[in-house]
Amino acid sequence: MEPVAGIGLRSPHLAEIARDRPATGFLEVHAENYLAGSPALRTVERLREDYEFSVHAVGLSLGSVDGLDEAHLDRVAALIHRLEPKLVSDHLSWSLAGGRYFSDLLPLPYTEEALEVVGRNVHRLQERLGRQVLVENPSCYLAFAHSTLSEPEFLAELARRTGCGLLLDANNIAVTAHNLRLDARAWLQELPSAAIGQYHLAGHTVNDADGEPILIDDHGSQVGEGVWSLFGEIVRRYGPRPTLVEWDTDLPSLDVLLDEARRAGRALGVEAETDARAA
Repeated sequence: MEPVAGIGLRSPHLAEIARDRPATGFLEVHAENYLAGSPALRTVERLREDYEFSVHAVGLSLGSVDGLDEAHLDRVAALIHRLEPKLVSDHLSWSLAGGRYFSDLLPLPYTEEALEVVGRNVHRLQERLGRQVLVENPSCYLAFAHSTLSEPEFLAELARRTGCGLLLDANNIAVTAHNLRLDARAWLQELPSAAIGQYHLAGHTVNDADGEPILIDDHGSQVGEGVWSLFGEIVRRYGPRPTLVEWDTDLPSLDVLLDEARRAGRALGVEAETDARAA
């Protein structure tokens, strides 16, 4: 996929996008929203005539010590085969244990043992899909005391061992760096540029915890100025990549979301090209 800016396709905007075909670089869907046949999935398939797609999974649970849920993996693989997206991704997290799914993307300790678990699962996922998958850095709120690797070191080694790509989420870096008292720009220095296949942008909220501000990755507002500044540094360091604006809660009008994508396009230096191609 070319390094253009796109938007997450959410159900309240589906009919409007299907009717008006607004200009944007690409559309991204959450895999778990389309695992069953539905009129919405058929609409998404028709949109493939005019847009490139990426598929972002949230339930593969790449950090599960029990391995991947093969039934769920089969459903995701069937969707990937049906939509033929340019990019496929999931998170560096876990959400499944003992056959029970949790509603959150839960964190991992960054240890050799966890690296082996995630590596096995990523190998299995890429084998089943027959393609490279991108793994996204999570938002963190606490650090494991017994972690032996930094998050960038963990991601870099995962990419080296499995051949996976990385989905670099600028908002998640900002949230993690603030909450764990890290230097976001120093965090960037440890990543392998060649492995980065996509960027994400989103908004966050600020909560008060006993007088200390905590950033919460809620995807419920415009991208913050601090994240835009960090994104500019990311693009300068690694160059343009396909970039998605995520907005999942308190959804705005479609025009607001498209404006955010246009700003991302300007940061990438590709807005005019994107608009001309998608118009």
